[in-house]
Amino acid sequence: MSPTSPVRKSDIAGVARLVTDATTGITDLVEAMHARIARPPGFPAGAAAGRTSGITGFVYGAVRGVTRAVGVGVEALIDLAPAFGSDAPAPQRDALVAALNGVLGDHLVATGNPLAKPMELRHDGRALPDDPAELAARLPEAASGVIVFLHGLCMTEGQWVRAGRDRGAELAADLGLTTLRLDYNTGLHVSQNGAALAARLEALVDQWPRPLERIVLVGHSMGGLVARSAEIHAVEAGLRWRNLLTDMVFLGTPHHGAPLEKAGHWLDVVLGATPYAAPFARLGRVRSAGIADLRHGALHEDDRKGGAGVGVFADRRRPRPLPADVECWTIAAATAQADNRFADGVIGDGLVPLASALGQHRDPARALAFPTDHQRVVRGIGHLEPMWSDEVFEQMRAWLARPAAPSAVG
Repeated sequence: MSPTSPVRKSDIAGVARLVTDATTGITDLVEAMHARIARPPGFPAGAAAGRTSGITGFVYGAVRGVTRAVGVGVEALIDLAPAFGSDAPAPQRDALVAALNGVLGDHLVATGNPLAKPMELRHDGRALPDDPAELAARLPEAASGVIVFLHGLCMTEGQWVRAGRDRGAELAADLGLTTLRLDYNTGLHVSQNGAALAARLEALVDQWPRPLERIVLVGHSMGGLVARSAEIHAVEAGLRWRNLLTDMVFLGTPHHGAPLEKAGHWLDVVLGATPYAAPFARLGRVRSAGIADLRHGALHEDDRKGGAGVGVFADRRRPRPLPADVECWTIAAATAQADNRFADGVIGDGLVPLASALGQHRDPARALAFPTDHQRVVRGIGHLEPMWSDEVFEQMRAWLARPAAPSAVG
């Protein structure tokens, strides 16, 4: 294999582990279907739920055992093989791993899979070092403020750059800020990523080469939910960086959920309620915790807790208003070129309805009070395009290029 190949040794080990997981998962699915057909609904169960008994159960168990043994053997061979591949950034490889993390990121973390992405604050495509001296050497012209860009589901921090142009860096330069981009595992719960980001920004206060005076968070799609979650965790923990937060900008953020996730959840329920099809509901659940949080836009672990009688489609979130002491701005995209109630309400930008992106809700307690001059609808573009749209970045420049209120770290 070429030494310049973007494939890494850890990638092969991670894929081998996923293949093992997938094969045993399909074996479980087939056995559950077999057990359901062999024992019609209403008949007492003679074996564990989803399991067959006797020689049939032995066969399924043998398949699972052999598959796991092969997986362990493959990983052992990889550990003995010479290192290959390059650790240099490879956009295609990074995009594939990001997509995999978006769909299975929680599973990758739970199984210790090396394909699981760590959370990193990055500048110019490289993770920031934790050592303050090394960071100062890396950023000799660090500004007294930072603007942090947070990508959405299944994406990478490098996808803020389009056709070689980094509009975020241009915006930061115009504002006198240093641009940082967050890279993270979008398959984890939004609240997990929010808490982790809150901790990283707190550490940044101590590590930054000069005293920080301003922090701006710009979140696209799920990234906007992670930004809001981080702010909530910072308030709860009394973190110092929260006093430096002057602005949060949301681009196509599903503040009140995305219909496609709700459709997937509907499939779970319908299949699960059909006796012989119930095992196939497992396929519908091959969705990460992060995707599940997009059902309603959950920000906090408490938003996932249901009380007695709470249905599967219920919105369990506590009302969480925007912070009163932070300027909050929202930009919604719409594929329709002109106002269209149906298209805006159902299609929106192709993934997020207009009302959700603007924070509107039938329940006044849940509605987000963005002032009229803090909202913008950009038409004729889809969900991803706000990350590269000149019109979007010009609007952000106009909003953010104002004197920031004095802040202090307490």
